[in-house]
Amino acid sequence: MEFRQLRYFVAVAEELHFGRAAERLMIVQSAVSQQIGRLERELGVELFDRSGRRVRLSAAGAAFLPGAREVLAAGQRALDLVGGFVAERESVLRVGTSRGMGVRLERVLEALERNAPGTRVELASAAPEERLRRVADREWDAAFVRGEVAAPQGVRLIPVWREELVVALPARHPLAGADAVDLARLSELPLHLTERRSNPPLVDLVTAACRDAGFEPAPGPPHSSLQDTLAALGAGVAGWTVVYAAHAHQLRAGQVAFLPVRSPAGERSAEAALSLPTVLAVHRAAAPERVRFLLEACREAARDDRDS
Repeated sequence: MEFRQLRYFVAVAEELHFGRAAERLMIVQSAVSQQIGRLERELGVELFDRSGRRVRLSAAGAAFLPGAREVLAAGQRALDLVGGFVAERESVLRVGTSRGMGVRLERVLEALERNAPGTRVELASAAPEERLRRVADREWDAAFVRGEVAAPQGVRLIPVWREELVVALPARHPLAGADAVDLARLSELPLHLTERRSNPPLVDLVTAACRDAGFEPAPGPPHSSLQDTLAALGAGVAGWTVVYAAHAHQLRAGQVAFLPVRSPAGERSAEAALSLPTVLAVHRAAAPERVRFLLEACREAARDDRDS
């Protein structure tokens, strides 16, 4: 018997719906069904009555539910005790990051070093859903996530900044020398962009901005990686892509030009014309001092951007 099986069972028992339980757990429904099936085989009983159109707890499931909750609560208490023990002896922040944070992440780490010199930061990357799950399960202290996302149970999303996107063009393109670019001027060029399933907020933002500019973006070749795309553009392949501005500052791509997007009014506004919100996901039950310095560092990094 595994803790995750108990967690999945309690979720289904509370939702009385496998699909809603999967959404709450932020995993696919088949994984929930598979793990509960294994749990039932191990226990030798059926925990749910699936014979009707609605899912119901069986008699065995109703009897098992209080004990399952007690085990999960005991497990969380044990984790909290160990977490407190570790926190007293070393200050380690486990933080999930997004791709392309670039100089912004550098500024956050520099601010942490100034304000909390005894804090050691462990950075890790993962898909957005995995980042949120790890925060929800208290495996990580916090995680950066871009776009409009739903918070898992027990997780708080704190807005920290907006992430500007800039257009990347071949340096030899006639528009490359401009201060900013109108998206409508790119309508004849193919857009090199990752698949939507890899980054829905980014793809939705860019395609919607193109439609607002009066055109449907022509898809470029299949996306492999940003590095390969920039190399192709630098070699003169026709097309364009988008890069987070904080990342563009770090890139050494002499054959590629990075241009901000001009607002519909014709001038760059105080808020970037093409940007995504970034939030810091933290657990609601986390001790405030665990993430206080990280939040302060994020605010400093955001102020540095406004002042620069």
